[in-house]
Amino acid sequence: MKSLIELYKIGSGPSSSHTMGPEKATRIFKAENEGAERFKVLIYGSLAKTGKGHMTDKAIIKALSPVPTEIEFITHVDFILPHPNTIDFLAYKDGRQTTSMRVVSVGGGDIVIDGREEMLAPDIYKENTFEEISSLCKANNISLSEYIEQCEGKKIWDFLYEIWDAMKRSINEGLTSTGVLEGGLNVERKAQFLYNQRHIDESPETRENRIVCAYAFAVSEQNAAGGTIVTAPTCGASGVVPAVLRYMQEKKHVTDEQIIRALAVGGLIGNLIKQNASISGAKCGCQGEVGSACSMASAALSELFGMDIDQIEYAAEVALEHHLGLTCDPICGLVQIPCIERNAVAAMRAINAMNLANFLSNTRKISFDLVVQTMYETGLDMSSDYRETADGGLAKLYKIDS
Repeated sequence: MKSLIELYKIGSGPSSSHTMGPEKATRIFKAENEGAERFKVLIYGSLAKTGKGHMTDKAIIKALSPVPTEIEFITHVDFILPHPNTIDFLAYKDGRQTTSMRVVSVGGGDIVIDGREEMLAPDIYKENTFEEISSLCKANNISLSEYIEQCEGKKIWDFLYEIWDAMKRSINEGLTSTGVLEGGLNVERKAQFLYNQRHIDESPETRENRIVCAYAFAVSEQNAAGGTIVTAPTCGASGVVPAVLRYMQEKKHVTDEQIIRALAVGGLIGNLIKQNASISGAKCGCQGEVGSACSMASAALSELFGMDIDQIEYAAEVALEHHLGLTCDPICGLVQIPCIERNAVAAMRAINAMNLANFLSNTRKISFDLVVQTMYETGLDMSSDYRETADGGLAKLYKIDS
């Protein structure tokens, strides 16, 4: 299993698989073809169907500039794609094609280049399931965060401090921004409104919901606008983890050191999902993105509150289990509706899952590993219309006002 450095990435929205991944691949291809006179990029599958809304074409053209570039969106093919997010890069010189490169964007900003598996990041963790990790930790009387440090080294904490700073900045920037998001849906930014509009008879519970939602909206709106966020585990689900951790830090006055240990445990959960299933909306629907983010957030909160390994597992399992079957149906291919609200709802659900785990972990029947396997099989069984293609669900039925 890979390092947490491969999970948490600081980058520009709105989509880790549709903008961050393709941009990374584009820069590699450009560097290898400095003498090219023009480029052609063929974008297939889910990338083709939602690429314009996700700004895939803009990210690629910007990365290849100033070399002339033709982009072709191919929504239907007569061959089997290696992944729903597949791209072919072609370079030309003196009127002929000189080279090509096939890339799949597998989610979270990660890419796999055909024939170059040696470029993949090395494995850091020997264990690949929660059961294996839990058994090792209990046998050696260590916590999950101590296990992570043993595998990653102390340098992981400096990295996670940077990640936490970036998460807080994305919240602050989102809270201070207003206006309408680009894309044609006329979606107004609501984070600042939620943060400032106290209910006339607001209970502590209502305030918690309002502030947590404000933070999730802030990050998600920044992402939708192409701002800088942290993949947790993806751009489209980037609002969940920072929202709950920022709120609890303020409420409980916990230190940044406690927060980064919570981030580490949440990241471990995200890594397990990424290793054994998928965090790609094109592969598994939104259960793989927001569902995974909710699971990460709930585990992180459980670590923050000093809960034991079984309670952390139960929190992560509950959070993911109750996102099973969640579709990815972005209207117009934009990461706005239902994505922004969905981050806020998942943030609140993460808190609920953590609270349940505090009381009920000794009664659980379902393991985290089992629900991860279930999520993956559910995603594969799901119609492609509901896996980030904008062909089904809200994307199909919603009629844009003229």
